[in-house]
Amino acid sequence: MKSKTEKWIIFTRMKVNIIGAGVAGLSAGCYLQMSGFDTEIFERHNTFGGLCTSWQRGGYTFESGLQWLLGSGSSNPFYQLWSELINMESIRFVTHEVRMDIEVKDTSDINGDKVFHLYTNLERLEKYLLANAPEDKAAIQGLIRLMRRMQNFEIPPMIKSVPQLLPWYKKIRYIRYLPLLLFLNRSKRETNFTFADKLRNPFLKEAFRLLFDGDEMPLMIITLPLAFNDLKGTGYPIGGAVGLVANIERKYLGLGGKIRYLAEADKIILDHGHAKGLLLKTGESIP
Repeated sequence: MKSKTEKWIIFTRMKVNIIGAGVAGLSAGCYLQMSGFDTEIFERHNTFGGLCTSWQRGGYTFESGLQWLLGSGSSNPFYQLWSELINMESIRFVTHEVRMDIEVKDTSDINGDKVFHLYTNLERLEKYLLANAPEDKAAIQGLIRLMRRMQNFEIPPMIKSVPQLLPWYKKIRYIRYLPLLLFLNRSKRETNFTFADKLRNPFLKEAFRLLFDGDEMPLMIITLPLAFNDLKGTGYPIGGAVGLVANIERKYLGLGGKIRYLAEADKIILDHGHAKGLLLKTGESIP
């Protein structure tokens, strides 16, 4: 006999429909499955990956978007985050010696070479820049110091709870990330154009203005990956992005998730502002 005070709880696993089998959809599915939800992903194409994919043709790998992965090496805290979804030891990463080569049209370096090399090793990059522009020593050393400083900041590998919802005594631990946020806020004001304006050497000046195909962009887009390239923490996966995403797909399916391919979503079914289901292009309603 059950006592009158004993409570019976009937637990019904909630169903979550996810639109798209890209990195975001697959990752969301994994964490929802691990948190006790039933999920199903509806993907309009016949394969996973979305915009994060790659393919092989004639011995070459064609990449649609992934150029480097923050956390490819265990020295970076994001390695731990990726390891929750991916068997990182099964993927071989390469850290290129040169981040990019830029053809400079109007000038050349001290050897007459019209190609600017953006090396990923900071010591090598500094020597290369100083050899070509000793007159810009202060600006060059300032740029290298900026990237060295980025390496010294503690980057949060993950946030288990939403900081705004935490009690005050748990919020205190996030104060240690304040210097990083202030530093990044200041750094984003420097662009490739503003840095080029500080330089006197015509070869370097033109090269930095051409960093983003001649557009003005925050210099941090280059300095941040370079800082962690130097620590072997932002490599490129051999074989391209498709192998990386395949790892997440295997994790998701192994957790009991389901993917329906060639199932394009038409709209989300709403009831007084609440999502109640999904309507596919075929007319099928998914509660």
